[in-house]
Amino acid sequence: MLKKLLPHPGLTLLLILTWLMLVNEFKWGSLVFGTILGVILPLFTAAYWPDRPVIRNWFAAAEFVLIVLYDIVRSNITVALIVLFRPRAGLQPAWVTVPLDLRSPEAITVLAGTITMTPGTVTADLSADGRALLIHCLDAPDPDAVRDDIKTRYEARLKRIFE
Repeated sequence: MLKKLLPHPGLTLLLILTWLMLVNEFKWGSLVFGTILGVILPLFTAAYWPDRPVIRNWFAAAEFVLIVLYDIVRSNITVALIVLFRPRAGLQPAWVTVPLDLRSPEAITVLAGTITMTPGTVTADLSADGRALLIHCLDAPDPDAVRDDIKTRYEARLKRIFE
């Protein structure tokens, strides 16, 4: 019965917490409304998630989130310094192809989203066979280093989380 009422308990909790953060103050009515949203939305979307992703290593997932948050802050500072102080002629933009060892669609989606959330990089395309990402970098003097950094810093951790 509980499985039918809460098909995605993690999503329910995430929706409740997100609603409370959006309201920006704790009120019992906000908690109740967030709980209603957290129960109803997963019920309506459960049919679209028949094979929901399984997080195999929660410690690695927490570590990944902290690393991504750190990288976002660090990249924001780097991009701000580039925009403010670096002449345009000094930039070395590059297209980088990152071959993927990941096979899980969820893990590939998280990787592509992580790259796009990090300022200075954007995921532009996924190959038709799902084995490579095309990434544009604002400034990449060494594209191979960017590729290697993505594979070791993000992809290896996502592999531990999802596969």
